[in-house]
Amino acid sequence: MTVIVTDAGFAADDWTQGFATPDTLDPGARGLDLAGHADPAPLAGRLAGLGLIRVIFPAFADGRGLSLGRQLRWMGYAGRLRAAGPLIADQYAMLRRLGFDEVEIPDDLAARQPWPQWAARADWRTHDHQSRLRA
Repeated sequence: MTVIVTDAGFAADDWTQGFATPDTLDPGARGLDLAGHADPAPLAGRLAGLGLIRVIFPAFADGRGLSLGRQLRWMGYAGRLRAAGPLIADQYAMLRRLGFDEVEIPDDLAARQPWPQWAARADWRTHDHQSRLRA
């Protein structure tokens, strides 16, 4: 099982429409799984009908998915953007700033890093480096 992390707390996954891959993506698909190292260019013009894109991070130390999330937003994707994998609470603010709406983590990670650790980073708009410099 997995846990979904949002600014409001831990939640169960409410996405029920499945996921296609770039190879199986058809006009009726609503969800898309992308590897963190994927090239988003072939998806140009195919993002509008998608309700959720899940970017898969193979490890918390692999930051390629961060760039991919940002590129998807620059390409005009306005739906839900989810980071999935063994990510840690310390990465939450950066994920949110780069356009991710939510994070999907394994249950065992949620047990090791409970909601209060994620909540400490949930006010990502206020607690960023630039805001501290301006103060």
